[in-house]
Amino acid sequence: MRFLLTVFYLLLFVLSGWAQNTNRPNFIILIADDISQEDIACYGHPVLQTPNIDELAKNGIRFDNAILTASSCSPSRTSIITGRYPHNTGACELHSPIPEGQLVFPQLLKNNGYYTAQAGKWHFGDQPVKPSGVALSAFDRTGGSAKDGGGQSGAEKWVEYLQQRPMDKPFFMWFAAHDAHRVWDDEIFTKRYEKQDVIVPPYMVDDRQTREDLVCYYNEVTRFDYFIGQVVEELKKQNILDNTFILVMADNGRPFPRDKTRFYDSGIKTPFVVHFPDGIENKGAYSESLLSVIDIAPTILELAGCEIEPVFQGMSFTSLLNNPEKDLHQYVFAEHNWHDYKAYGRMVRTKEFLYIENGLPNQNMAGPKDALDGGAGQALKAGFEKGTLNELQGRVYQNIQPETELYQLSSDSLQTQNISGYNNYRKIEKQLKKALHKWQKKTHDSKPDNLTEDWYSRVDGTPTDAKGSRGEMPGEANNAKAIRK
Repeated sequence: MRFLLTVFYLLLFVLSGWAQNTNRPNFIILIADDISQEDIACYGHPVLQTPNIDELAKNGIRFDNAILTASSCSPSRTSIITGRYPHNTGACELHSPIPEGQLVFPQLLKNNGYYTAQAGKWHFGDQPVKPSGVALSAFDRTGGSAKDGGGQSGAEKWVEYLQQRPMDKPFFMWFAAHDAHRVWDDEIFTKRYEKQDVIVPPYMVDDRQTREDLVCYYNEVTRFDYFIGQVVEELKKQNILDNTFILVMADNGRPFPRDKTRFYDSGIKTPFVVHFPDGIENKGAYSESLLSVIDIAPTILELAGCEIEPVFQGMSFTSLLNNPEKDLHQYVFAEHNWHDYKAYGRMVRTKEFLYIENGLPNQNMAGPKDALDGGAGQALKAGFEKGTLNELQGRVYQNIQPETELYQLSSDSLQTQNISGYNNYRKIEKQLKKALHKWQKKTHDSKPDNLTEDWYSRVDGTPTDAKGSRGEMPGEANNAKAIRK
């Protein structure tokens, strides 16, 4: 009899633990590679078709003011997974590995009973496709890149991961597409766009070369959406969609000049759609609250019932899930450090104003090499050499940049009218400058004299003698990677 009672209580304990685990929410981050917020249909794009993301927004929340900490691939991803500003991770430049001692939030989920997996692009360091480094131990399963069975998109194993997971554990999945990063490929799953379909931003040259470039980009945006639909269908089949927190986002803006690496909306704003039926009351709502991507870590940890360590610099936005009209931040901040070319810039914004300080004003800010090498970049270069660019287009190659920039976002959606120094805006500019410098001091930011130099020529893209050599990282002199919240 005692034996039977022991077995009964043991079985009861196991079943109660199983029930507790299955009631904890699951999490999936679906992260695009180089897609601007404005290029998703539910954010208002008149041509691009993203029906699966739109459906998630229709039944979830669309966040309109979600801001990246950097518009640069690996620093952005590192910032997201550590919940820290780039210069506080010790990996604020492109391809920089996460230093030992940094904590990534999936590790805490794993420590608390979650099954954790990564599929697709990696890029927490110098390897976009091969998992390595500090973050590796945080995941029970990794892989699924374009070079590991994930297809050109890096998304073809996402459903497999869901099917092969342990069914007795809640899970966290980091599903990272290669879409829409250059170079383009011809693998199309859904709609194929044509040259006459695309919307050419006014700072690009509207010619055949640029339009063909944008067609390829559009195709990959829609392919990213296609695979999101496959994930959602699998969650429905497993009857776990309602208890799964899905976040759709991107690491930086589209890979075109004046977009990727820049602080303008097309570079620094990320799509940010949350779908979580069990945790959202007002489905189909939108929020204008300022969010930073460093808010993701504390949000997921709070929903999972995990302790939020003081190393995480963001704020949980769980309160916005049922009160999307609430304001979370007064200011959000971002930075621009080396990405192919020497850089040092800092940004603060409110919902109404964007303020930028260019630490290296005596050089052009054309953008990363991949954007300059593409069709749109080549069209701009040809126009610059011929002298046919208009004033806005010509800014891409302008060698003298303003030391400060100020934009009123409600009346200048493309951020083309710099009002820094205007009498009517001196008060707000002073306020934003003070907030930015206070943030830099608080986070131990620094501007080294020996920043990493250009690895490529800004004229023809050929490698320079400095390629492969690193300078001092911002924040390094102040040991910024060691600070806690």
